Amino acid sequence: MSKLQVTTPESLPEESGADAALRPSRLDEFVGQAQVKSSLQIAIDAAKGRRETLDHILFFGPPGLGKTTLAMLMAREMGVQLRTTSGPVLEKPGDLVGLLTSLGRGDMLFIDEIHRMKPALEEFLYPAMEDYRVDVRIADGPNAQTIPMALERFTLIGATTRFGLLTPPMRARFGLVERLGFYPPDELQQIVARSASILQVPMDEEGASEIARRSRGTPRIANRLLRRVRDYAQVRADGHITAAVADAALARLNVDEFGLDDMDVRILTTIIEKFGGGPVGLGTVAVAVGEDAGTLQDVYEPYLIQQGFLDRTPRGRCATALAYRRFGLVPPAGQANIFDG
Repeated sequence: MSKLQVTTPESLPEESGADAALRPSRLDEFVGQAQVKSSLQIAIDAAKGRRETLDHILFFGPPGLGKTTLAMLMAREMGVQLRTTSGPVLEKPGDLVGLLTSLGRGDMLFIDEIHRMKPALEEFLYPAMEDYRVDVRIADGPNAQTIPMALERFTLIGATTRFGLLTPPMRARFGLVERLGFYPPDELQQIVARSASILQVPMDEEGASEIARRSRGTPRIANRLLRRVRDYAQVRADGHITAAVADAALARLNVDEFGLDDMDVRILTTIIEKFGGGPVGLGTVAVAVGEDAGTLQDVYEPYLIQQGFLDRTPRGRCATALAYRRFGLVPPAGQANIFDG
């Protein structure tokens, strides 16, 4: 089977010019995740010093924190090519064969949402990751034959928002496992200021701070809000983003001072008003708000829990005392001290 005959599914949607421009071009330009950056830089320097391929790497954490960006920067630092795909679009071993055989020595394969790979494909990856070979079946039925195919030494970079859904054998095959956490407001402010400079948007420090503290600890959201505030400033102000302009623009987007948006509010008010503050199951909440349970768990819950608005218990989700006070309500006696203060 020649490389030219293999189709290679690409998973990541093409970025707009603005989105691509906002990505840092070097690892030292990447703001935040200091411990992760330090570990990656050491691994890169050591591999380059030994002229070896990097170990396989797994990034996990909520969406929008920079997993894809770090993969791109690592490939650039190592001077190799990066191929990208995602778990859901890989349907059969042939899809992986096409990607793996297209890699040169030291190249990197980035699989987003790797936890959503089919079990058969996951097992197909094991010999590729360990022994740099794949077993290709060239016939079916009683005359089935399997031919081992050697691969160039490569680095697999996996990214997942659901670390617990990866099987132990898969997790064990990654030499580096790094968790990305939410960003503090001061780091998000640096990101917003840098993005505004690239987009040539006049903005003062207070305007950057206002956007940063409402960005849910997530750079992707910060850059999205910046673009919407830029639009508002252009149409309703003089084009200059101040704290007052940012506040007015974000209010129109229903993003409050805590960074909560419409869906966050719907989740919390549903738990409080329809289910007495909880506990209530995730599936029940998902049906009540009209959203996929996986989206609630991966996208909305981590921030709500971190900010103290939601508590996840063995019996279900509960709104905290802070959530009640956010809506001007008095919390029940049993919740008066949950995440208080």
